[in-house]
Amino acid sequence: MINNTEIVVKRGSVRKRSRDGSRTSLTPARKKTTTDGQSQLTATKIEHYLEVTPEGNAPEYCSDNEDLFGGYDSILGDSSFMAKLDDAEQHVTQHKEVCARQSQEEYGKRYEKSHAWKCRHSFPSVAKIAQQQKKLLVTEEINVAMQTMQSISMETDLGPFFGLPSKVKDLINRLKGIEDLYDWQKTCLTLESVQQRRNLIYSLPTSGGKTLVAEILILKEILCRKNNALLILPYVSLVQEKVRGLASFGVELDFLVEEYAGSKGKFPPIKRRQKNSLYITTIEKGHSLVNSLIDTSRLDNIGLVVVDELHMLGDGSRGAVLEMTLAKVLHVSKSTQIIGMSATLGNVGDLQKFLKAENYSNDFRPVQLKEYVKLKDSIYEVDPKEEQCLKFSRLLNYKYSNSLKKMDPDHIVALVTEVIPSQSCLVFCPTKKNCENVAGMICKYLARDFLQHKEAEKATLLKELKDCGNGVLCPVLQKTVPYGLAYHHSGLTSDERRLVEEAYSAGTLCLLTCTSTLAAGVNLPARRVILRSPYIAMDFLRRSQYKQMVGRAGRAGIDSMGESILVLQEKDKIMAEKLLSAPMEKCYSNLLYDGGKGLLSLILSLIGLNVAQTLDQIRNFLSGTLLGVQQAHVCPERSLSEMAAQSVEALMEKALITFSPDHPDGSVLLITKLGRASFKGSVDLTYSDVLYRDLSKGLEGLLLNSFLHLVYLVTPYDMVSQCKPDWMIYFRQFTLLTPSEQKICAAVGVPESFVARKAAGQSVKKSQSVDTEVASRLYLALVLHALLKETDLWSVSERFQLTRGFVQTLLSSSSAFCSCVLHFVEELEEFWPFKALLVELTRRLTYCVQTELIPLMEVVGVMEARAKQLYNAGYKTLAHLANADPNDLVKSVENLSKRQANQIVASAKMLIQEKAEALQEEVDDLLTKPIDLPSVGS
Repeated sequence: MINNTEIVVKRGSVRKRSRDGSRTSLTPARKKTTTDGQSQLTATKIEHYLEVTPEGNAPEYCSDNEDLFGGYDSILGDSSFMAKLDDAEQHVTQHKEVCARQSQEEYGKRYEKSHAWKCRHSFPSVAKIAQQQKKLLVTEEINVAMQTMQSISMETDLGPFFGLPSKVKDLINRLKGIEDLYDWQKTCLTLESVQQRRNLIYSLPTSGGKTLVAEILILKEILCRKNNALLILPYVSLVQEKVRGLASFGVELDFLVEEYAGSKGKFPPIKRRQKNSLYITTIEKGHSLVNSLIDTSRLDNIGLVVVDELHMLGDGSRGAVLEMTLAKVLHVSKSTQIIGMSATLGNVGDLQKFLKAENYSNDFRPVQLKEYVKLKDSIYEVDPKEEQCLKFSRLLNYKYSNSLKKMDPDHIVALVTEVIPSQSCLVFCPTKKNCENVAGMICKYLARDFLQHKEAEKATLLKELKDCGNGVLCPVLQKTVPYGLAYHHSGLTSDERRLVEEAYSAGTLCLLTCTSTLAAGVNLPARRVILRSPYIAMDFLRRSQYKQMVGRAGRAGIDSMGESILVLQEKDKIMAEKLLSAPMEKCYSNLLYDGGKGLLSLILSLIGLNVAQTLDQIRNFLSGTLLGVQQAHVCPERSLSEMAAQSVEALMEKALITFSPDHPDGSVLLITKLGRASFKGSVDLTYSDVLYRDLSKGLEGLLLNSFLHLVYLVTPYDMVSQCKPDWMIYFRQFTLLTPSEQKICAAVGVPESFVARKAAGQSVKKSQSVDTEVASRLYLALVLHALLKETDLWSVSERFQLTRGFVQTLLSSSSAFCSCVLHFVEELEEFWPFKALLVELTRRLTYCVQTELIPLMEVVGVMEARAKQLYNAGYKTLAHLANADPNDLVKSVENLSKRQANQIVASAKMLIQEKAEALQEEVDDLLTKPIDLPSVGS
């Protein structure tokens, strides 16, 4: 029996709701369409069908104001309330259709059992049977709906964790070990600007927990709003670390994590129909990605752009690239939200104006930081608020022998032994060589007790370091690691750096001597941070560099405080006092850096992407850049109009753009083929015409019986200045080449006679003069060629007397440049023979290992040594790793932790999913009926 009780079934669309302002709270909810195209019942239809809406009441409508997810009612797919209710409705509808087809006798049998039927003793009419059937169906529908709603309320929650389901909070706890958020994080996530999806810049000191806020916002964008997200990081190592860390979230929450760093990344990205993607990119790859999305009219698919280290806008050419990227997003997509993270900035107002963003700042640090300065044997506390910013704290109490005084006049040994080995310490040094010297010096004066601290773990670390060097171990590390010390700088290989970082994080190593890059690259906090000198190489520290280094002091959850000590000489005291009390540096546009290369690249891409095709449109775009905001300060002598006109003229001189012949007034600009190739390949405009000439010359006599010719063509031009050839080594390697390879050297312009004369110290006649840039580039090509043949980085670095870190940097830069050259030649038809060749060369340069290891090397974080271990343990393919049990991996692979095993399996699963999704998209495209299919009229 159904009474007149009011039953309200609220429904909302699970499709993305329009935010164009045309909808109001009285706009009816749309029908939801399933993947098979069948339209399911809306709330209005359910109420009409159940016939229980009280008479006189207006129909119920969905309000956008009730939307808990910023445009979505559910993020849990077919386990959500909406999906279950839809299934229930569909089930009832199908049940009704079956009943309608049943015979009159079957209905008679069904109701014969009821008391009402027994009382009548006569066969009812068809109309009466239909009425009874309808009541039965209505009752059944209500019961099914109520049961569904009850089960949903028990099984799911609607966004208790900042608009995300509790599962996300559980994952953060399980995968990151974070049980609760800091108060500032909670405040930031509930800001009105965040809720309303306005652009935001938030600033905190180093180690304040900025990254977690960004990750939660990214998850909301992907899971709740069903948009893709873009995360831009400053370094390749950070991209790889973040891909590794978020792969598990992607696997658990059903989205893709795609790496865009070095030579990795597809332009434009594969269009995904089933899943959303998080693109994690370097600054350069992020710019290329945005260009490709604009070119294919897909930029609106990116709902959120997050920029870590936003102050990198002021960092030379990389800052120019970042500014171009953000300016294009702002101009082209009005729906994409931009979030910028940064340390405290001196002119955040300029960045707010540029990004049309609000600002949230906080001085929170999870651990209190105390800053000190050491002068002679005295320690002074830093108080920048006082006029005399240095206040005497204590005398350094440590008995030095005469020999130690000579070896360690700055008392570094005394400062570090106050905290190690029970606590951790970082010593920042001005140069790479100084890192190694300081580590070695400290070891000489440490007590023998240090050797016994975590002895077994240090022995394991030495073995791993030796394995990753193919049996070779750095003599400095061999000496320092037993004492719990190591150095960390770009001279180490990626394998070595990662092993050292993990050992330090685990407490196996208690002290690292490092360069300033560690402060910006990886998160390795310490109880005490010592700045060996106020210089980086020959340059005095900037305020931002100083704060970034001392910000590593204090380990959240371990230390109650952190402390930094800046070691000073008397001659540097006045400059240091200015440094310690100075305000933070201001961040300025770098589009005019290095002769305005950034501005030229920007204007070229604007014309190529059809974003701006006249001088007026270019000027309009430039007014929205950071340069436009700061023009009066950055370049007061020239207006934006003058800059635009001069840049257009320079691009025309380079034959990269031209005026359109179709417009008589000559106001419309077009990109030339060379110009399109340059911006599509992200080639530095300084080298675009040189690259074109080199490739053209290569076509005339391309020799393919060796990789050397191709390798020379993709050796980065900007690496040449970083390495001066050792002519004796050059000549020795030259003589080891085959006759055909020597012919290649002569073809590019470096004959054997020239190298022989240079090696002998003889002068070279003008008639035999060779371009030194070409000779130096060929020298680097020989290094790369040897690497491809031997795949042994250590032996190659020893043969050429180069640091193994430099050789690896050369390799990674070459693989990235090879990818750029590939995109360059794809735009120029005359270079078609290079396409297939460069695809294979890019692959070889990216991994530079034995062929059978390449599938394993695709997994983020799996380097050559680990790939060999996995391969020897029987895990030979991506499928093997994706389906592996992490516990089995730990048992079968030596020195593999459970956390590392979980990351490897998650990363492999993510790659498998990406490949499967790409194949499915290709299938769908092939089976889709063309919309422009010709039809014959009837």
